[in-house]
Amino acid sequence: MAPGTVLERVLFLADVGLLCGLWPVMPWRPVHGVRLLATPVFLAGTLLLGLVGAAGTHAPLVLMGVANLALVYGLRIASPILAAFVAIMTVTSLMFYGRTVVQTLADLAAIAVLAAFSLGMAVAVSRARQLAERVRELTVAEERARISAEMHDSIGHHLTVINLGLENAERFRHRRPEAAWKEVRQAKELTQAALADTRRWVRALRPLALSGDLGSAALRKLADSFSGTGLTVTFQVQGTERPLDPDTELVLYRVLQEGLTNAVRHAQARSMHGTLTYEKSRIVLAVTDDGKEAGQGDGFGLTSLGDRVRALGGRLVSGNKAVGFELRAELPS
Repeated sequence: MAPGTVLERVLFLADVGLLCGLWPVMPWRPVHGVRLLATPVFLAGTLLLGLVGAAGTHAPLVLMGVANLALVYGLRIASPILAAFVAIMTVTSLMFYGRTVVQTLADLAAIAVLAAFSLGMAVAVSRARQLAERVRELTVAEERARISAEMHDSIGHHLTVINLGLENAERFRHRRPEAAWKEVRQAKELTQAALADTRRWVRALRPLALSGDLGSAALRKLADSFSGTGLTVTFQVQGTERPLDPDTELVLYRVLQEGLTNAVRHAQARSMHGTLTYEKSRIVLAVTDDGKEAGQGDGFGLTSLGDRVRALGGRLVSGNKAVGFELRAELPS
């Protein structure tokens, strides 16, 4: 229904302008700060839209407002806020807009149906988000378990060999001093290798959520953390950076981590370069090194990463180049 009086038309146009201005800044996840106010103001604007002449056509906006309210504030807070809006609308409708009790009850019934549907939809979305976060946590836990097993094998092997070498040195110390010192030197070298492995695995086991950084900042920090391994690491970002889905961020983090680890452990590389490129509808992470050619693409780590990249609708490509090895992940964004 079109607005009637001049005042209604002015209020209608002002309300439409308010809603158009609020829509881009409305959050769809729990946030802090002034953006929290955008949701109840938007809902109030949608209800006012019906009172100034757009009755019926404003219903979808009310639905979105209620759903947004539940998603941002949660049901415990959203329910009393919604009840307050209904009470205000009831009084306003009866006292200032001359609507009868029957008309007001009809309006409230329509809003109740929309609110029930919206709140149910919001609950479903919230539970889906919680499930997705739980899946992400389990994925990280699985990755940590895999890295822990590899760490156990690597460090365990070093310590076993060191122990045998020191036992030999103890036996040889009187009869064959040179052989004993040789065993001690080998044990020292293996100790340094075990220490480097330990530091690398500790870095790998650190969860992304605890690093305090997101996006390219987390990747750059990871690249910088490998500077003490004898590998020269450079990292650059191309294109305009934008927020990414948490699952996409985690997979990119693991891709760079796998590329760095492979470069140090298998390729015996001296330098490695990572490039994160933001394209129009996808994001690409390329990790290249100058190490020796090796069949790194057959490893369990890359196979697992490939599965995770494909699960997000992307693809993982790896292989030897003219010089060195390249790992490339392409993900939709």
